[in-house]
Amino acid sequence: MIDFKKDIPLCDYTTYKIGGPAKYFFIASSKEDVLEALEFAKKEQFKILVLGGGSNLLVSEKGFDGLVIKIEMKDIALHDNNTVEADSGASMVELVNFSINNALEGLEWAGGLPGTFGGAIRGNAGAFGREIKDSIYEVHAINEKNKVVQVLNPECYFSYRNSIFKQKGWTVLSAKLKLQKGDKETLREVADSRIVYRKEKHPLEYPNAGSIFKGVAFEVLPEEKKNMFVDKVKHDPFPIVPAAWFIIEAGLSGKQIGQAQFSKKHSNYIVNLGGATMQDITQLIDLAKSEVKEKFSVDLEPEIQFVT
Repeated sequence: MIDFKKDIPLCDYTTYKIGGPAKYFFIASSKEDVLEALEFAKKEQFKILVLGGGSNLLVSEKGFDGLVIKIEMKDIALHDNNTVEADSGASMVELVNFSINNALEGLEWAGGLPGTFGGAIRGNAGAFGREIKDSIYEVHAINEKNKVVQVLNPECYFSYRNSIFKQKGWTVLSAKLKLQKGDKETLREVADSRIVYRKEKHPLEYPNAGSIFKGVAFEVLPEEKKNMFVDKVKHDPFPIVPAAWFIIEAGLSGKQIGQAQFSKKHSNYIVNLGGATMQDITQLIDLAKSEVKEKFSVDLEPEIQFVT
């Protein structure tokens, strides 16, 4: 039987600093650990939550009535032909730095990106017109039958903030990236500029879970509303209107419920001002969805994962 802990507060493992106790909690330091934990949970019919950096997660104060598997595999290695292999628990900060230190181009856009490599793959993380899928060669994961599978890039079914791993609940173990040679100094400048941008534009001074809503594809906007947002379109990587603009136009920037607030610094962030609850945050989310739907006939889609 795996050596799990009991009643571990998940607020200590999420960037929101919100979340009640996990009934069972297990730190996985190897692929074998993950497999053993998943088999144990299946046998005991436990619900499962696989936890990386906890940066895109909102957990209820009730906690999680099942087994939380905290991924702690963090190895990163350089192979031939500019290929980098990394475990899913490696942080994106570590991975970006590793690629730059080896003068490899392809991840510098992710400077300052929070969370783990596995989480980035699961949600096809992206910024500045780039996505993690652009560099992924293959992924090793555990499927719904608890079998280790090797998934090549086309079979990952990457889409906007989505993948087969997210759709089917597969657990990412590791992945290989195909990068290319670059100039180390230039790559560091790009990555640092992204870090500075995040610090200036994002409310990192408060606990948060990153962007709350996905961007809205420009093509789905009602024709009569497109003129309002035509100058706000950005390629991420296809033409979208950032959700922040809808929140601003709906008059919700700075709106606060309890200790949760739509940040004035970046309106697609809901920050924890100190002591915010899941209910505070979900009420703001529901309010934004309702107001934006009424005003623009647009459905905002949450990007974060809810654990209740």
